[in-house]
Amino acid sequence: MTRPLSLFTLLSVLFLAPAAPAQPLDVPFDTYCPPDAQAACFGAATVMGLDPNGDGFLAVRTGPGSNYPMIGKIHNGDRVGTYGARGPWYAISFGPDDRLGWAHGNWLGNHIP
Repeated sequence: MTRPLSLFTLLSVLFLAPAAPAQPLDVPFDTYCPPDAQAACFGAATVMGLDPNGDGFLAVRTGPGSNYPMIGKIHNGDRVGTYGARGPWYAISFGPDDRLGWAHGNWLGNHIP
């Protein structure tokens, strides 16, 4: 006979279990901004211009190139933080948990330094 889970066990599983770790970046970047910085350390952009008849998303990758693994998807209208660029690829933070990754700048508009 199986005993039901106690409330404590259930809450522990739901709230204390560690979240799945995000895939590490192949090309990491710095998001640190010193408290006394005189200039903006990062910016913001909006995903725009994706073809609604295409895939419908912009791939977020572990490095600045399409040869790196995809770790996320962003869509038209999504806001992202930007931390610099390597060629046409931008180092970004995205999603509700501010995951880090790289996205192609062709679809990142309204850059705010």
